Amino acid sequence: MADSRRDPIIRTVPQPADMNGNGDIFGGWVLSQMDIAGGALAARVAKGRVATVAITAMTFVQPIKVGDMVSIYGEVAKIGRTSITVALETMVQRRHEQTDIRVTHGTYVFVAIDDDGKPRQVPAQESAA
Repeated sequence: MADSRRDPIIRTVPQPADMNGNGDIFGGWVLSQMDIAGGALAARVAKGRVATVAITAMTFVQPIKVGDMVSIYGEVAKIGRTSITVALETMVQRRHEQTDIRVTHGTYVFVAIDDDGKPRQVPAQESAA
């Protein structure tokens, strides 16, 4: 993912209820936040509903702590006939610190769906001029 400053898709702060038995944030919470972020981006591209069909890669680099400012960034990596692959990266700022720390990254695949939940073609994308 590009290092240039970008806007997060999601920014949130995990709470004590999101902790695992070790006192860090539960990995499933992180996966779900990334899924929400990726789905929002994919839905924009699909111009409608999408469903998660795969997490093809996921790496947990460092733990997330209660009170961290969690920011999830994403970019479209590939657009297929019905699918959209999104590269996601989770960064945190620890309490009272300004430094961004990369804590997870992964690749999620979404499929564009119609009102009946059946796959549909992703609309043609406008090219940047």
